[in-house]
Amino acid sequence: MSTAVAIVLMAGIVAYAVFAGADFGAGFWDLVAGGAERGARPRAVIEHSIGPVWEANHVWLIFVFAVLWTSFSQGYASITLTLFVPLAIAALGIVLRGAGFAFRKSVDRLAYRRVFGAAFALSSVIVPYALGAIAGGIASGRVPAGGRAGDPVSSWVNPTSVLGGVLAVAAVAYLAAAYLVWDARRLGDATMAAYFRRRAVAAAVAVAVIAAAGVFVLRADAEYVFDGLTGRALPLVILSVACGAGALVLLVRDAARGGRLLAVGAVASIVAAWGVAQWPYLLPESLKVSAAAAPDATLITVLVVVGLAAIVVVPGFIVLYVLDQRGLLPEEGS
Repeated sequence: MSTAVAIVLMAGIVAYAVFAGADFGAGFWDLVAGGAERGARPRAVIEHSIGPVWEANHVWLIFVFAVLWTSFSQGYASITLTLFVPLAIAALGIVLRGAGFAFRKSVDRLAYRRVFGAAFALSSVIVPYALGAIAGGIASGRVPAGGRAGDPVSSWVNPTSVLGGVLAVAAVAYLAAAYLVWDARRLGDATMAAYFRRRAVAAAVAVAVIAAAGVFVLRADAEYVFDGLTGRALPLVILSVACGAGALVLLVRDAARGGRLLAVGAVASIVAAWGVAQWPYLLPESLKVSAAAAPDATLITVLVVVGLAAIVVVPGFIVLYVLDQRGLLPEEGS
């Protein structure tokens, strides 16, 4: 039973990485787009792309926390007590990011637009870095079991956490650029499609370089997860590399289809590989999933609720994304 809930939990993490990750990455490209005049066109594409869906994507994060708290409360306590600093940074960043994105379009003065735009863009970088650092702290075994607090600094300021944070920022930037190529084409803007295609290629290369360097970091600082990535999770790692290489080829060749889907596959596969690599531990190597699990009655209830949510909520998400991709939704605020 605990294994089934753990799979559901990892599915939620993957969904958040894919959907919200693209939103965060769009904020990264907003940050580096340039001044008000030079960055106007890229920012217009970014706002059009994420406007209808950015609020909905955080449902996946709420889902992950709810399942973790309900089903693996001991692990939840250890993670939140140890990593409360990056968790607080991420929570504050999510709020500032949403406020900045919403208010930037509601003010007329350029100075205010710059302030809100900076809040949106900077938070879009800080949040994925903080979440990646959290993943690194867990993967490197710096979160103790037993609902106890570990070191509040070294738990997320360490080589694996730095790797996780930097890789998360690069990965979401890559994913967002691949999405934005498609959205620019959908808007009939060939210039912006080429603009984001170049950045998608650059981001893909950056992710590959960071991941290659990360092999040495994990080998030295997170040995259990390193062994898992080169062992039981190796098929997922290979799948991620293959999807990433395929997406890069399609982007370089300016292919009209397939690149976005392969980019999603690359990110989803490597996130899932992390979960498989540290199995059967929730906190390597101190707390196993089975030991952290709630009683079977609670786990069954969670699975039933998740099943009902899949029937009631997921179709709504599908309709939202389909309408967005077909351009059938009104502009935000209309």
